[in-house]
Amino acid sequence: MTRPLAIVGYLAVLLAVDTQVALPGQLVLGALTWLALGAALRRETPLLRVQTLVVVAVATCGEILGSIVWGVYTYRLENLPSFVPPAHGLVYLAGAALAGAAGSSTLLVRVALVAVLAWAVAGVTVLPRADVGGALGALLLAVYLLRGRSPGVYAGVFLVVAWLELYGTALGTWSWAAEIPGTGVPNGNPPSGVAAGYVWFDIVALAAAPRLLLGWERLRDRARGGELAAQSN
Repeated sequence: MTRPLAIVGYLAVLLAVDTQVALPGQLVLGALTWLALGAALRRETPLLRVQTLVVVAVATCGEILGSIVWGVYTYRLENLPSFVPPAHGLVYLAGAALAGAAGSSTLLVRVALVAVLAWAVAGVTVLPRADVGGALGALLLAVYLLRGRSPGVYAGVFLVVAWLELYGTALGTWSWAAEIPGTGVPNGNPPSGVAAGYVWFDIVALAAAPRLLLGWERLRDRARGGELAAQSN
């Protein structure tokens, strides 16, 4: 459990410091977070490294669409903080490490499933802010947990994201719109099903990473073959 706790601890400090700085300070936090991600990836397998980088790329596109273009949620300075893309990579690594440390993925999945469904029900019954959008996302996440190809990883990511969203919105690092823009659907702050979006990033990474890694290895082998042929001539 040391690795996921270390990542969660770093993210907690990162978001707390962000509330005290302006744009130049955010740029420093972004550089530090990229360094933290690089250090975290050093001991990982090539496959996990590629998965993490795919998550960063896809999640960044999702952030631009969801926050900057659509306005479903807004960061404190109304920008996309430079630390957000590498932080997505750290979240994925924390979720994967949590799944590995849990021992039994079945138990972790059950905990995540109960938590997200309970949160969804609370969001449309007792919480002060209606969360219909979150409930819809929670149902989608439940499908991922029950039918997905890597439910343990999805469960680990959900638990990290749930904490991150509750903590980040409480600090005021970002806030979610009361309604999903253009739909009139009420949304929580944070929505209960927000992790469904994160899991979609993971699904893309799990599907694409092996192919990208294989393609890279083939290119490297061809380059080596070309060097050997040139040397023999």
